[in-house]
Amino acid sequence: MSTPVHIAILDDDVDITVLLGNYLQGHGYRVTQLHSGRALMALMAADAPALVLLDLGLPGEDGFSIARQLREHWHCGLVIVTGRGDAVDKVVGLEVGADDYVTKPFDLRELLARIKAVLRRLHPPPAAAPIAPTPTRLCFAGWELDSAARRLTNPQGQEVALTGGEFDLLHTFAQHPGRVLSRDFLLEQTRGREAGPFDRTVDVQVGRLRKKLDADPDDPQVIKSVRGAGYIFVPAVTGG
Repeated sequence: MSTPVHIAILDDDVDITVLLGNYLQGHGYRVTQLHSGRALMALMAADAPALVLLDLGLPGEDGFSIARQLREHWHCGLVIVTGRGDAVDKVVGLEVGADDYVTKPFDLRELLARIKAVLRRLHPPPAAAPIAPTPTRLCFAGWELDSAARRLTNPQGQEVALTGGEFDLLHTFAQHPGRVLSRDFLLEQTRGREAGPFDRTVDVQVGRLRKKLDADPDDPQVIKSVRGAGYIFVPAVTGG
């Protein structure tokens, strides 16, 4: 049998961690329930999980700071699960590198679907029999995007760190150069869902990509906005 995927739940509400822990264990996951940022950091050092469910409202602790530490030091899935549903909190959560943001109260089945989607993006299953060979390296304007290693290299040959969501979005753009792509299309390709009326997930991640790809993010040359339509990936792309 395959080893169960390890998920950590960090929430100060014991009832929430027990509820989620029992539910996820019932679906075959190995779960560690935690109630402080210090406990999470100790777990990451000793037995890092594949994905962390993080509550922002921890007494005496900054949930965003914990999210930043995860992104700086570990490569794992990060889903913020919190009662803070303000749009600003959601934008900040995505900017610090969360793969998804779920507000309480939530439907357990929807949360499970989102967890599975994040894990699929981080650890895609091997293709059984590809119909046609697909380039593993996409090159544009001196940059190289390696889909097999999930790595971005700048024109100077240096690796540029990307979150899982950022990589998937850039990979989608690089596969469709010169085409106007809507937010709905980009969300469907990278997260398996459509955009809601106030969903800024794509906009936030495009902003973060521009900071990494452009010398002047306020005058983007790689990913340009098309008013009322979406975004277009400008450089020519070659496969390798």
